[in-house]
Amino acid sequence: MYYFYIFIWKDYLRMRTNHSLKLAMLAVICFTMIACEEKNNGNGNEEKIVTTYISVPSALEIEEGANITFLLSSKTNIKASDQIIMRSAANQDYICPIVSINDGKSLEFALTDGIVSGNYKIYVQRDKLNYYIGATDLTILKALVIEPEPGTSIYGIVTCDGNGVPGVLVSDGNDIVKTDANGIYQLQSQKKWQYVFVIIPSGYEVPCQGVLPQFHAALSQGANVAERKDFELTKVDNDKFTLFVMGDMHLAKRNGDLAQFADLAKTLNSSITKAGRSYCLTLGDMTWDLYWYSNSYTFPQYLETANSNIHNAPVFHTMGNHDNDMNEVGDYNKSFRYTRDIAPTFYSFNLGKAHFIVLDNIDYNEVGAGSDLRSKYVLDYTAEQMAWLAKDLSFVDKGTPVFITSHAPVSRPNGAASYNDKYMSGANSAGEANMADFISSLSGYNVNFLSGHTHNLFHRKHNDKFSEHNEGAICACWWWTGHVTAGIHVSQDGTPGGYGVWQFNGKDFKYSFQAAGHDEKYQFRAYDMNEVKKVVTPEAGGNNSDFTPFASAMSAYPTNSILVNVWDYDDNWSVSISENGKELSVTKDYTYDPVHIMSYTAPRYKAGSGVSFGTVKWPHFFSAKASSPNSTVTVTVTDRNGNKYTETMNRPKAFNLSDYKNQY
Repeated sequence: MYYFYIFIWKDYLRMRTNHSLKLAMLAVICFTMIACEEKNNGNGNEEKIVTTYISVPSALEIEEGANITFLLSSKTNIKASDQIIMRSAANQDYICPIVSINDGKSLEFALTDGIVSGNYKIYVQRDKLNYYIGATDLTILKALVIEPEPGTSIYGIVTCDGNGVPGVLVSDGNDIVKTDANGIYQLQSQKKWQYVFVIIPSGYEVPCQGVLPQFHAALSQGANVAERKDFELTKVDNDKFTLFVMGDMHLAKRNGDLAQFADLAKTLNSSITKAGRSYCLTLGDMTWDLYWYSNSYTFPQYLETANSNIHNAPVFHTMGNHDNDMNEVGDYNKSFRYTRDIAPTFYSFNLGKAHFIVLDNIDYNEVGAGSDLRSKYVLDYTAEQMAWLAKDLSFVDKGTPVFITSHAPVSRPNGAASYNDKYMSGANSAGEANMADFISSLSGYNVNFLSGHTHNLFHRKHNDKFSEHNEGAICACWWWTGHVTAGIHVSQDGTPGGYGVWQFNGKDFKYSFQAAGHDEKYQFRAYDMNEVKKVVTPEAGGNNSDFTPFASAMSAYPTNSILVNVWDYDDNWSVSISENGKELSVTKDYTYDPVHIMSYTAPRYKAGSGVSFGTVKWPHFFSAKASSPNSTVTVTVTDRNGNKYTETMNRPKAFNLSDYKNQY
């Protein structure tokens, strides 16, 4: 076995304490023995590389076209015929030729075409064997001669095809400035958030590192240092595109979630392939803070999972409550790992003719550290976000469709036809916003608000210009139904695990819901309640008294009732139920879904387990009473886009969970 010894200089330790950022230089020398990553290639001609010390900085900034130099310590037999491998976060290898080895003191190599700014693992390759020597966060800067103006602490250039792009918006999370005629921007920033981002203009994209679009850059210097960060744009025609909206993932390396997610991604990737130009947008809770430490599954592991399973679409991210670090204190500090590894907590971008704004309405204020305080957040928008939102909207024409995402909805169903308008009501300081304040701040704009958090699905039109869409969950019931009953993947309201599909053409758009493991025609579930009542009995839940409400709700349906779950329903849908060609009277219900009851809630109670995430009542159900237990019933559902979905139910229709399994 071959070994490489590595000298790594870690140049910055960043700590957040009481809403301040402290920078400390560390003179830490780490001598780490690393075995070669690849096995012997078996040709018998391998030559052992003399152990050496190679200085790999944790961050590198170089001008475009320049070579990279690593310092060496002691003699080495690294040869000019060896190669340097730069491996991206998406596991793409770039082969970089060695330019020179200078007296065993330094190693110089050239970057090959295609390498962009981002994080890379670095290897020395000889005879098809790779020797890992470290990792670096690489920033490639365009040649730029500029003297920053007095007070400037962040500056750079935004380019496309090597030319500066004028009029592009850039922000530090506080101010927003435009690039000048040469594509150069300058910000007088206190660098509170320690990042800067470009607001991607219409008709452009940015490079990606794996699934992450590179529209933001981390900062590492104090506010008294002028720090340069450049951004690269690519000109595209994206007036016509599809956005896949993905609610809570809760990936945590438990309940078989990684295997279940890989299956779900088959449907997602098929949708992306069919759609053409595509983007993805998460709605928060990609991870599960409770398992960051116990399961060693945090953002780097999430990104590995996402990069391995989601293909051909950048993924923009929204932060959720479970993406905060429970071992930190306060909203600002709890978000540190997220902002370093994923994205800013609030930012905006343009796709085609639409403007997207990502906000964070999970407010931890001064909540302390510890898992027992994880649920102590309140729901509101901070004064800082509201001030930034006003600045962002000042650059947006009121004829532009605006889409705003946050993890939690601003309201929540409360019965068959009512809502809890006090759901987002945590504001307790000047400038903070609850639901009414937030909607009022958007006056004059046509806004569609997208959220997750509930793991259920609902649509609500608050007024002519503000519509709310709670988009369901990728993980459905926290991956529990598939864990307890293989092949079933449904949320507490019976909505299948899946994602929203928003199709844009200029300023026009339409939206629908795609159930994972099913085709696009799977838009409702119809039950013969005579048969459901035979299955959902007190015995199914082990005669546990806590299961009684579920069995009672099902038994309460009159004889010969039909129950239909239309999960993506809104007021622009219609539901009709007929018996032998005769229309029946249809009632909107607020009830439980039988599939979720029997795939999760009943078996958990029967096993004597505690039941978290049990079946919930939700308002997208419809019922009708037939005259006979043996008649043929036809259910016809028409969606908001005019598509009709029909089931002809030959009764009695048995209630079997096997009929509702995913078809991967």
